Amino acid sequence: MTVLASGSKGNATVIASAETRVLVDAGLSCRELLKRMALVDEDASALDAILITHEHTDHVAGLSVLARRLRIPVYFTEPTHRAWVRQMTPRTTMTYAKWLEHVQKEKEARAAQDAVESIESADPELCEESGTIQIAAASAEAEEEDAPGASIRRDPTFLPAVEYFQPGTNFSIGDLTIMPFTTPHDAADPCGFVFESASESIRMAIATDLGYVPPNVKRALERIDVLLLESNHDLEMLKDGPYPWAVKQRVLSRVGHLSNHATAEFLSRDYDGNATYIVLGHLSETNNAPELALLSAEEAIRERGRLLGNRVLLAQQAAPIAPICL
Repeated sequence: MTVLASGSKGNATVIASAETRVLVDAGLSCRELLKRMALVDEDASALDAILITHEHTDHVAGLSVLARRLRIPVYFTEPTHRAWVRQMTPRTTMTYAKWLEHVQKEKEARAAQDAVESIESADPELCEESGTIQIAAASAEAEEEDAPGASIRRDPTFLPAVEYFQPGTNFSIGDLTIMPFTTPHDAADPCGFVFESASESIRMAIATDLGYVPPNVKRALERIDVLLLESNHDLEMLKDGPYPWAVKQRVLSRVGHLSNHATAEFLSRDYDGNATYIVLGHLSETNNAPELALLSAEEAIRERGRLLGNRVLLAQQAAPIAPICL
């Protein structure tokens, strides 16, 4: 597992087995993702696929450009793909004055067309000539549409290939078996992932962007060797911080983000202690401090003596962490 970035400004993680490499989320620009992969000696051209947890911008900002550049498939749930397409589709807005101008131009165009039709009906030769001109214009338009890259310019949602999966149903990419599970978050169909390489008997999991840890997530996070787990905010820092009250309510809700306290509670009560590494991710730069998140998790582990072999790490927003290899 190599966490390239984790936080509200962008998320991306590489999961690799001996034969298969996948990128989970592409929340930075294509240029930045390639730069960070190079920093940790990850070969971007070796990626087999991109998996998307949900459609929020900090998880998909560089998706379309990166997928097209590498020519690799993207795996979504169908509702997440639809939501991503909607937010990527350009929306045209105009002032009332612009709308009136647009309506007037349409009227003028219709009047001009009516005038041409009336002339054509009076002069058949002119009609034939006009038809030739229209065919030529249509041919030129078709050639423009067939130009290389035209479809991509017209459609920012174009991807080389799209594959759908369903939470709760396992699927495979190369020698990786992937188990997606539903997470409680305010997105169309958010999910986390468990990755298992049968040949290496290793399981890794990503569970970020969730308002609480429901039973299905607890079950999914059993027997995990490397766990990327959210520890988004300190409760007091969030309550006293600069966010508008509506945003604070959203973060604190059951479809928001895990606090340091909630993460520590999971580690002390429900976590099975199997992981060699626990990576705390999606830390808020405004409402958390790395020291607080680390202290909270380590205290939870110390309360359970048999967990002392677990090593707690912090994912970063500004730089990738060193690859975790088992």
